[in-house]
Amino acid sequence: MTTEENVRGSLRGPGIDVRWIMPEGFFEIPMDADTLDETAEQLVELARSVMPEATFEVQLEWAVMVAAHYDSFVEAGIQYSGFVMTEVDGDRCTATVTVSMIDLDARAGTRPVAFLGSTMRHLDMGQVSEIELPCGPAVSCIGTRKGSLPGSLTASGADEPVVTSFIQVQIPLDNGTVLVLEMGTPTPQAWEVFSAMFAGVVKSVRLFDESGRPTVMPA
Repeated sequence: MTTEENVRGSLRGPGIDVRWIMPEGFFEIPMDADTLDETAEQLVELARSVMPEATFEVQLEWAVMVAAHYDSFVEAGIQYSGFVMTEVDGDRCTATVTVSMIDLDARAGTRPVAFLGSTMRHLDMGQVSEIELPCGPAVSCIGTRKGSLPGSLTASGADEPVVTSFIQVQIPLDNGTVLVLEMGTPTPQAWEVFSAMFAGVVKSVRLFDESGRPTVMPA
């Protein structure tokens, strides 16, 4: 599962290499462009791939909307962001998957999974569980968030409220960081499809040390 031809996502942290597998059909948000101009060009190309039948004005507006989220991507430590669109029972549905790496709170001590789980419960993020993955122990949280969709993307032309259902998985690493994977969807009718897909992504995560040897985080 971790051969280079199958891996469709990876990032490097201090002393560790993280790899995972994304399903076919995902559009990847460009995150590694060297300049703003290069980022803009990549976003426009992405818009053309996502909406090939739309006018250039609509494609450009979509690219600008995505670009407006880059500051929040940086603040959250997001290093991969991708989305998929599909039909479920005749309805058009979409989901987003992000992968980030954040610092582990020093207060986590020798029990980081318990600390992360306790923090999530204290924040009332949702249904929290401690789980075991092939790469080591982790914490999962299932919940919802409220947001809004800009009027430029709605049929009414006005901002509309959106409820996003999400699954977040946090994997504490032994280098003082936390690998965070999250799937979110505003289309609840596709929850079972997307949550099963995301479970496969999470289970595919593999960790490697500086020498390229597979490693598993301790319990």
